Order: sequence, then structure tokens, then C-alpha cells
Amino acid sequence: MAGRIDKLLAEKKIELPKAAAPVANYVPVVLTGNLAFVSGQVTVWNGEFQFIGKLGAAFNVEQGQQAARICGLNVLAQLKAALGGDLDRVKRCVKLNVFVNSLDDFTDQPKVANGVSDLMVEVFGDAGRYARAAIGVNVLPLNVAVEVDAIFEVA
Repeated sequence: MAGRIDKLLAEKKIELPKAAAPVANYVPVVLTGNLAFVSGQVTVWNGEFQFIGKLGAAFNVEQGQQAARICGLNVLAQLKAALGGDLDRVKRCVKLNVFVNSLDDFTDQPKVANGVSDLMVEVFGDAGRYARAAIGVNVLPLNVAVEVDAIFEVA
């Protein structure tokens, strides 16, 4: 039986990708106490990398927001897998770090980060409003445009 969040995702036609296996020596999610720490998720969709390159060169802000949203969908997929398929256990999104692969003079990292911010509010309502950092970086793994890690409070 689908939970409240699964029904909302279906109504909004929000598809989650398959949770990707780790590509190095780490785990996708650590559950400790009432917190879930989700490892950095990149712009991969069901095994296919997307948005390879830098913001301000290969991609504009709107494309960066799309990339950030894909990262957010991957965060949710990993979280759902770690919670036994039950996103209703999420009490709130606590913190996201959004890393933006960008040129030195690109300063719209916060606008790019809104791509994942908007997704969390769309899915969790007020419980999706969180503290965040939007950080410009020189390069990300495999030269992806965006990476997002997350902390959630869970029941």
C-alpha cells in the first residue's frame, strides 16, 4: 500500500530513479538515532550521467536547476531505499549541501541550488524547508555539474 509521500509523488508525476550503488568505499545512507545522512548524489539518472560540465560554460542557471533537481531525486531514492521504501518516515529535511561545478566568475550557485530546494518543498511541504549551503567548486567527480548531500530527521 502506497504511503502519503508515494501518493503525492504519483499525483505530481515525480519519478524517482533507481537508487545507485556506491562507486567507491562508502555507503549511500547512514542512519543513526533519528537522523539519516545521505551521501553526495550526482546527476545520474538510472545509470546514465547527465549534465557533464561547468555552470557558466556548458550550462546556464536553468539547466543547473534541472541538474540539482536530478541530484535531489537521487537523494530521495537513496533515502527511500534506506527507510525500507517508506518516505512517510521523513519528519523533515534538515540540511543540504549543494556543490556546483562552476567557472570562477559564476556567482549564481544559490539560484542553481533552488532546483533541489523547490523539489524538497514540493515533496515534503514545510518539512522540506531546510538549512543549506550552495558552494561553487572547481570540479566534481566525473565533471558532473552538481552534487548534493543531505541530512534528514526520520521517525
